[in-house]
Amino acid sequence: MSTRLKPSELALWHAWKRASETVRTRIAADIAAETGLSDPDFGVLTRVVELGGGRLRQSALAESMGFERSRLSHHLDRMVERGLITRERGTGVEVVATPGGRAAIRRARPVHAAAVRRHLIGRLGRDAAAFAAALERLA
Repeated sequence: MSTRLKPSELALWHAWKRASETVRTRIAADIAAETGLSDPDFGVLTRVVELGGGRLRQSALAESMGFERSRLSHHLDRMVERGLITRERGTGVEVVATPGGRAAIRRARPVHAAAVRRHLIGRLGRDAAAFAAALERLA
């Protein structure tokens, strides 16, 4: 097999990158415009509230987000300053959603749902099921 991609393979690769980056960027922009939450803010709060019931170990959060620990730590510092989360130290560090953080994620969920429908699902139309099946094979 050739070490270089064929033009059709390269075109597919570039289309995938453009599409995934564009959809994620548009969804994040809609959330930020409506709620003031950045994409990482939304990711942190969603995981803390949904995976941890409002409390999640920082190491589990880093793993679930695919973030380096230092990157996550710096971001969490900014979220603490904004009153969205607190961190509690014990045998490990737990990230805890504050009432303000919980309220922010409640406001963001319907915005997220509408943005996913507008920028992804609505654009796929009848191809949505086949696209989902292909993504499952990739995952």
